[in-house]
Amino acid sequence: MQSQHGDSKSLQAAVIGVGSLGQHHARVYTEIPGVSLVGVADKNEKQVKDVAKRCRCPAYTDYHELLNQIDIASIVVNTQAHYAVAKECLKKGISILLEKPMTTTLAEADDLIRIAKEKKVVLQIGHIERFNRAIEELKTMLTAPKFIEVHRLGPFSQRNMDIGVTLDLMIHDLDIILDLVGSKVKRVQATGVKILSEHDDISNARITFANSCVANVSASRVTMAAQRKIRIFSPASYISIDYKKQELSIYTLKKGQKLDEHNLMKMIKRERKVFDKKEPLKSELTSFVNSVCAGQPAVVSGEHGRQALALALEISEQIKRQNYSAK
Repeated sequence: MQSQHGDSKSLQAAVIGVGSLGQHHARVYTEIPGVSLVGVADKNEKQVKDVAKRCRCPAYTDYHELLNQIDIASIVVNTQAHYAVAKECLKKGISILLEKPMTTTLAEADDLIRIAKEKKVVLQIGHIERFNRAIEELKTMLTAPKFIEVHRLGPFSQRNMDIGVTLDLMIHDLDIILDLVGSKVKRVQATGVKILSEHDDISNARITFANSCVANVSASRVTMAAQRKIRIFSPASYISIDYKKQELSIYTLKKGQKLDEHNLMKMIKRERKVFDKKEPLKSELTSFVNSVCAGQPAVVSGEHGRQALALALEISEQIKRQNYSAK
């Protein structure tokens, strides 16, 4: 793909919002062949200058100054600003990787999807767990999941204080579950608690799908020990994944094993797969760049982001209604 700014050798990239996560987007762009990081933008002048110095590119406190210079951008601002910043970029014909949750409302998500189609640019949503090596391997072997259990727990962070844990953390797993199950959501039952913020800090949802698969998903940002695990049960196997370690364990019945009522566990075979560690963010941004260069839809499209957002909003609304009625 030739850059719209006349450089046939590289895509001109920028990162808008270079806080705790955005600074890593900036770093990774400097490592991807065929990409030139032409600037980073953030309202925090000291932060943006520090990141720009490390990445050897100009710093801006007003992202508008970058829009006529770039072909692609990562948008890593606070969630409330996602829609406004993304809309301006898309209208300028800039392909974007928009961090999750893509917007605060479905109407905003629909508008961004519409604009991206009109401008024929790539809109990718930052559901980074899709690029976890263990999840990629899981998708090659999983058939007909019947029950899914997820725990995403960790200590409190000042990051993303404008949203609750459902939209901040659980949405990662909701995207994975929707992708694995491939069926419409039939029923959602959710509960949650506010502890340290004005939003849900602990969230649990039981999701029933039209194909009878059930997912039980828990997220917490007030847990001392971090845990990020997903377990998938199907008639053929039980698969456990540690997101953080990028490890996968597969449990299946041994073929030809005689029934031993006194030691049934002898009938179960365990296979453990540990993958060479790779940085999911680099895989994600590389996939985004490849989609732009090939003129192909993103692996995690705006439509995928909208589906996860719709489910997360339903869970959040149920929790809000419960907390309001309890007052």
